Amino acid sequence: ILKNTFVTNSICAPSRAVLLTGKYSHLNGLKDNSPKRKFDGAQQQIQKLLSANNYQTAWVGKWHLVTLPQGFDYWTILPDQGHYYQPDFINMKNDTVRHQGYVTNVISDLSLGWLDKRDTTKPFFMVIGEKATHRNWMPSVEDLGAFENVEFPMPENFYDDYKNRRAAFEQDMTVDKTMTIGDDLKIGVDYSKPGMFGRLNTAEKAAYKKYYDQAEIEYNKVKNDSAALVKWKYQRYLKDYLSTAKGLDRNIGRILKYLDSTGLAKNTIVVYTSDQGFYMGEHGWFDKRFMYEESLRTPFVIKYPGKIKPNTRVEDMVVNIDFTPTLLDMAGVNIPTDIQGKSFASRLLTSKTDKNWRKSMYYHYYEYPQPHKVPAHFGVRTSRYKLIRFYGPFDAWELYDLEKDKTEMNNLFGKAGYEKITTELKVELLKLVKEYKDVEAEKILLKN
Repeated sequence: ILKNTFVTNSICAPSRAVLLTGKYSHLNGLKDNSPKRKFDGAQQQIQKLLSANNYQTAWVGKWHLVTLPQGFDYWTILPDQGHYYQPDFINMKNDTVRHQGYVTNVISDLSLGWLDKRDTTKPFFMVIGEKATHRNWMPSVEDLGAFENVEFPMPENFYDDYKNRRAAFEQDMTVDKTMTIGDDLKIGVDYSKPGMFGRLNTAEKAAYKKYYDQAEIEYNKVKNDSAALVKWKYQRYLKDYLSTAKGLDRNIGRILKYLDSTGLAKNTIVVYTSDQGFYMGEHGWFDKRFMYEESLRTPFVIKYPGKIKPNTRVEDMVVNIDFTPTLLDMAGVNIPTDIQGKSFASRLLTSKTDKNWRKSMYYHYYEYPQPHKVPAHFGVRTSRYKLIRFYGPFDAWELYDLEKDKTEMNNLFGKAGYEKITTELKVELLKLVKEYKDVEAEKILLKN
């Protein structure tokens, strides 16, 4: 388990582009989720490098890069974000085919189907791109109500007042005001209309209606009490989110069981990771984007029998630009010099920690104003401190001492006693901006 894994740009399509290229958004060309910004599939990518070294390659599930995949032996992808029920998939003939069932189950079916039919004389590289747990959350029918009797504790900073943090104050992603009663919490849904609820078949609609009609009774009791309503929304949010995750957990177990039963587990590298972290009510939010810890971090678990000792814990700082070079390294493939990440295979996983490993990481987010009104910003994080530079609609700096302020509520920028660390972090930030060739950020920094 890598305990300190971070992303370069906390938003889904750009993170996939980083996974494929090992390069920051400003170099791989995909900075945000705009439908007008298309991923250039002709560029160097991990599957092409592996394919050139006799690997079979496949991608199944969520893709969300507008252009179609290139360089894979097999792919079948969800259009855009895809649907949870009766999902459409685009195949290699560019035909759209509707599959019956729940999307997480369907993705597993398609993935295991390819594994069963692959050329067993060759090694393989496969990405299983899950839709879950992307909003708007729709649990499998069998998981409806799985957490109904659980009362979740609210984060200590759920009622953040955003003092001295203008960007946090001006965002539009709160459980209180932004989260919708209809699409997000499924109250008052018209199941006859097209869209995500219209995809439900007769039996699924009946199950959903029965479950959420009961939730609507609860909603009607609190809807006129703003304090009670926001608490109720948070509880519903967690219940739906974790119920959706339950189906994902079950299918991950199903895939791991397949690897065990076929003997593939003995010599297959398995990685579980995500495109970014997500707010579970921290700061009162439910999305991502900000360079704050909850959305900056991402899970990363890797298994490699005979190479990585079980229960290995890595505390060193890893960034998602490192995923591609690490996998290439472990596959015995040369890492191109233009890849910006570093392999942590031998430096962190299979030997003692390398004392020369990175001590800071660089982040840059672009998408503004919609959705959620999070201003563009970039910054540097070390083991203890974080310095963020907001730009675009306004210019602002934020500084956090993560050791003393784990929830990032106290902006120290400009406060007495922090002049020295601020100067040091600005120097480090400029160094990283130049190292990663982020010309836009360099110009901003050199202005002031």
